[in-house]
Order: sequence, then structure tokens, then C-alpha cells
Amino acid sequence: MLIVNAVVFDGREFQKGLHLRLEGGVIVETGEFLSPGEGEEVLDLGGDFLVPGFVDVHIHAFRGHDTMDGEEAVRAMSRDLAELGVAAFCPTTMSASPEETKNALRGIRQIMKRPEENGARILGAHMEAPFLREERAGAQRKEFFRDPSWEDFLWMTDGHPEIVSLITLAPERAGSEGFIRKAAAAGIHVSIGHTSADAETVHAAADWGADHVTHTFNAQTPVHHRKPGVPGAAMTDDRLYCEMICDGVHLHRDIVRLIARCKGPERAVAITDAMEAAGMPDGEYALGGQKVIVQASQARLADGTLAGSVLTMPKALENLIHIFGIAPEAACAMCTAAPAASVHETAAGRIIPGAPGILTRWTREWKHAGVIRV
Repeated sequence: MLIVNAVVFDGREFQKGLHLRLEGGVIVETGEFLSPGEGEEVLDLGGDFLVPGFVDVHIHAFRGHDTMDGEEAVRAMSRDLAELGVAAFCPTTMSASPEETKNALRGIRQIMKRPEENGARILGAHMEAPFLREERAGAQRKEFFRDPSWEDFLWMTDGHPEIVSLITLAPERAGSEGFIRKAAAAGIHVSIGHTSADAETVHAAADWGADHVTHTFNAQTPVHHRKPGVPGAAMTDDRLYCEMICDGVHLHRDIVRLIARCKGPERAVAITDAMEAAGMPDGEYALGGQKVIVQASQARLADGTLAGSVLTMPKALENLIHIFGIAPEAACAMCTAAPAASVHETAAGRIIPGAPGILTRWTREWKHAGVIRV
């Protein structure tokens, strides 16, 4: 397939006159004035915007399928997310027994060994537990929390730590420094989250190798003018990527703008933190064995605690532009290239040869106009 007459966001900026050739599920060629091959389909976008497939590094579940349910559930997520325009993702675990966590990670490993055909790529697991702080549990089940332990981590990964791309932990817990240093040396990205850490501990964690903050401002110490907490440190430490849930529920619009201005399009990372009701109607669902009521695009436990989101990545991009007032070029980067870079992914999230052949089309008014796949 040859795509022509589009305004292409290549991962950094918009380009006019750039043609794309897609074959076998990937982008194989880009350039100006590409000519169609014999019998090749030509797709003329009529001046619409073309954006790389989304990259979501924090997503628990989608359309009734949860990462914690194992291989077949994550395969279903891979297929369904690709239909939505997600090119790559990190299936995300939550607090559970060590045995349940091991089973979930084993399923992810099987898919990484044998990827789902025509599905969104798995960039490795995001472990959002169990090394979290009890008083910042949010919707996580705190009875399974524990101090960071490399031995426990190796057991839960079945001796395959390489399947974990990102792990969230509370850096004030005993053993954090040693764990973060080992994880970073192994190429695993450490994210600061579900934590009561002060700003000084956040900066220290970055010294040890942490480079990411989980759903910034949520489930962490707040900003105070004499105690900047996790968000204050995150905004000012240039080593840290900052996740943000742009559903209009988790963060006030001024907070989204604050993250965008402080971190820029290179390090502000849009995520969904979606649970199984994403892509589904309102009703009663589950998260980590807990009942969740979804109403008016909000997912909450019985006590009112937010329990992930029902956000999708196309909606996140629309919200960034239309609700939060982020410039389209920056908003596109926050949904594609920035999350990819946050886990050192070099293909997905960009328009380059070798990138996934999953793209999204947008009107000149920035309304989602469909998904292009090969």
C-alpha cells in the first residue's frame, strides 16, 4: 500500500509531501515522490493528518480482557488494541499473589516469543506491583505489597527479567536503592509511583537509575511550596519521563498543562491506565478481584476510589488537543514517540522504515477518522 497526500507526523514534526509504503505489517519506505508499483493499492488521504500508531506503556486491560488473566487475555488485548490504532503497548500487572503475578508474566513472555499476528506489539511487561507503599495503594491490593527484592523479582519473572520493560515501585521502601541499580543495569526502566517519597528521595532514585514517574500526581505525595513531593521533583528533574492520564477525571486541565510545559513533548507521556471496561459500556466490572462501577466514563471502587480508567489512546489525543489546549504536534508526540522513547523503543511511535504498519488518520479539525493497517 502506498499512502499519499497526507500531512504526516513523523514522531517529531509534521511533514507535507511525504509518501509511505506499507508491506507485511510494517512501514518499508518513506520519501517524496514515491511511485506505486504494479498493482499496488494507493491510498490518497486528501490532506488529512497521518499519525504513527499509539504507544501505551501503562494499560491493565481492554474490552473485558485483563493482563492478569494470562496469555489468551493479553493476545485478545493485542488484537483489539491494534484495531483501535495502538501499535505497541506494555501489558500492565497489578498487585496479586506472587503466583498470580508469575502466571501473568509467563503469558506475556509466551506472546513475546510468538507475537499475535496483526496485533499490537508487546514492548515488555509493566509491573505496577508489588513494591508499592500501602498508604498510596489507590485501587491496588495492599495486602500483597512488599519491599523490593531482586530475588523475589527473579522468581516472579521465572528467571526471565528481560520480559519486564518497566516496573513501578516506591523508592522509600527498604532495599530500593539496590533494586533500582540492578534493574537499571539490566535495562529495565524503573518508575516512581504509589509512593510517599519526598522530593529528595525522588531525585536520589533518579541518581540510582529510575527514569519514569507513574501516573504523575496520582497515588503519590502532593506538591506543597516547602515540600514539593513527587510531582515537584518530577517536574524539575530532566531525567524523568512523566506519565499522565488525560481523561479529564484523574487530572485537572491545568495540571495536564503544567506537565506538558515542564516536561515538553519529549518526556510527557500520555497513558490510559485502562481497566477491563475500556471500550465497553457502563456497568459493573472487576479490577484485581475488586468490584468496579463504571459510570459516566469513570471507574471507581465501591468506596469511590478511582480504579484505573476507561480511556483509550485516540480519546487521549483528542482530549489533549480539544480539552487541554496542547498543540497538535506536541500532543501527537506525547501519545506516540514520547512513550516509545520512555522504554527505549526505537521503531514504534514513529514514521520510519521498520515501524509498525498501524497508523491513525485525523481530519483537519483533529477528529479521529480511522485506522490504517496492513
